[in-house]
Amino acid sequence: MKEFSIDNKIIARLIQPTDWIAGLSFLSQPDDFIQVGTWVYPEGKTICSHFHNPVSKSISHTQEVLFVKSGSLKTVLFDFSNKPFEEIVLSEGDIIILLDGGHSFTILEDNTQVLEIKTGPYSGSAEDKTNF
Repeated sequence: MKEFSIDNKIIARLIQPTDWIAGLSFLSQPDDFIQVGTWVYPEGKTICSHFHNPVSKSISHTQEVLFVKSGSLKTVLFDFSNKPFEEIVLSEGDIIILLDGGHSFTILEDNTQVLEIKTGPYSGSAEDKTNF
């Protein structure tokens, strides 16, 4: 896993297919608003039946996870002054966790497929994000 930081603040984490390890491995920190983990288990492994208890949680901004199913895209990370500081090409199987700062995307291949997961609820584009 590779982390991208500004002033000791983690902006993003890149997880590539070779980063997956046996068992349950969380790629986020307990205080991240979005929690991301990988599973690598042998056939027959059972995850105990469970549900998640209602817990009141407070978040201050949206965090996102992108999983590239196929194709590729360029991600540009921006600092807190909206200046680009890192370009990352994401390819099939890559996962990026976007924790803070800004970002943009350019699709590099036709029919690139990306799964996006983010914290909610969604308040609408006008309230939820600022374009620059």
